[in-house]
Amino acid sequence: MSERDWKKERWLVPALGLRAVLFGFVLTLGLLSVDVPTVLLWCGLLAVASIPATIAGTQPILGRAGRLAEVIVVVLGTLSTDDGFGWLLPYLVASIGGAAIFGGIREDVGASGDERGNLMARYPGLIEAAVLTLIAAVALGGTAVATGGDDQRLFAFECALAIGFGVIAAGVGHWLRSLLHAEVPSGSQPYAEAAALLTQLRAVARQLPGGTLDPGGIATDIVQRLRGITDADRAAVLVAGGNRLAVLAQSADDRVDWETSLPSNAVMADAWADQQPHTDNASLTRSTSGPVSALVVPLIAERRTVGLALAECDEPDRFTPEIIDEVVSGLGTAALRLETALLFDEVRSLATTEERQRLAREIHDGIAQELAMLGYGIDHALAQLPEGAGESAEQLQELRDEVTRLVTELRLSLFELRSEVDRAGGLTTAIADYARTIGASAGLRVHLSLDEGGARLPAATEAELLRIAQEAMTNARKHARAENLWVTCEIDPPYARIEVTDDGKGLGGDGGDGRYGLTIMSERAERIRGSLEIRPRQPHGTTVAVLLAASARPGSVSSEAVRE
Repeated sequence: MSERDWKKERWLVPALGLRAVLFGFVLTLGLLSVDVPTVLLWCGLLAVASIPATIAGTQPILGRAGRLAEVIVVVLGTLSTDDGFGWLLPYLVASIGGAAIFGGIREDVGASGDERGNLMARYPGLIEAAVLTLIAAVALGGTAVATGGDDQRLFAFECALAIGFGVIAAGVGHWLRSLLHAEVPSGSQPYAEAAALLTQLRAVARQLPGGTLDPGGIATDIVQRLRGITDADRAAVLVAGGNRLAVLAQSADDRVDWETSLPSNAVMADAWADQQPHTDNASLTRSTSGPVSALVVPLIAERRTVGLALAECDEPDRFTPEIIDEVVSGLGTAALRLETALLFDEVRSLATTEERQRLAREIHDGIAQELAMLGYGIDHALAQLPEGAGESAEQLQELRDEVTRLVTELRLSLFELRSEVDRAGGLTTAIADYARTIGASAGLRVHLSLDEGGARLPAATEAELLRIAQEAMTNARKHARAENLWVTCEIDPPYARIEVTDDGKGLGGDGGDGRYGLTIMSERAERIRGSLEIRPRQPHGTTVAVLLAASARPGSVSSEAVRE
């Protein structure tokens, strides 16, 4: 239940009860003071007029119209009765009090203090109550002025009575409205809000056409539009990625080493901060020398800087104000689409990480502990066997070896489930740690060739690449019967190449588990717009390679390579 619904249901029943009590009170008062036909007539009209305010009191249109109709009926009934001494006036407490409680509730409930900064927004119910009181007072007071004698005194008294009822109802109603703004019980509010947001996210994810929640695809489209409008030699889209910006997509004829640190480039830092396009004759890359034309366009979504669109030409002063305006107009809603895709990617990554951690905990606390106890039981049984039980001892020892193997497999599975890319260490560090663990457990000789510059890939992309590398190394350990494992990582965002090669028996004798692993790797590569290649190694073995952003493949590598 949402906060708004909870508050409505909390006060709706008491408000309806008060309305019913007041209706019964004026009906009884009327029967005691005026004739029955008059009472039935005006009470019947009042009952009809009160229907909208009774069944839809929180609605901004029906509720207000119903309360206004009630006040009009009360005033007309009071004016038309000469000897009733305002028998209908007590019902104003229901109408005016309801206005003070429920007036403008849809716009007001849950709004922050800034959103209720002006008088109309802060006190919509109290203002509506004051207006209804004023209508009743003006009608009765005007009639008192227009009449004379005893009628004048009677209508003046009824006008004062209406004002009194209105003030009391407005004050009490406003106090009740402050209680209406009490927080939902603290234990349920975060879950209610989270459930509402996740429900909306699920609906959006199902309605959007395929591919529209892919940050890489959206960034590639932005780069293509940027180059098409500006005729730039180089273009890229950078988004926030830890301490540095992450190159989400780029387009260039040669290798480009984009600057990804905002403090190192004043133009990029200014564009990010003031959310305005900036131009300069200094390069936005670390691999380009000489004067250039540089353009930085911030990608703004709902007043937030999502990323930067960069364009460079080798000729100075190419980006005129007309071109800049065309770029800003041409990108349109791309920033909002990009932020939506990034948020969806982050939510999916968080959910995946949490599920992997949950599985790891369940395996560790469940089957892993039970297998360990089984191993201890077998050890105890072996110790109790007499010296002459040769065949039985051999069978128990084989069983103990199998349990040991299963425990080792579970430990490696736990390590894989818990392995994540450290934002400080990088993707190559995570892959190297896993390769060393695999090599130590399986007796493989691991050969590492790691090449990663300062720029980072998006976190979700790094996570998928890590899982692909893990699956490839696991297949080599479990199915290939290899002696050597070669792991090559080359990261130059948005380009990446990860290659895992073994000298095992190859794919010919691979079983169903290995084939399923290949399918999983292919699905992961497709998810990040990469390509997966599986080929035999001569004279024997298998190579699994995943390639990301092949068009951005560097011609030369400037970052320091680590070989082991």
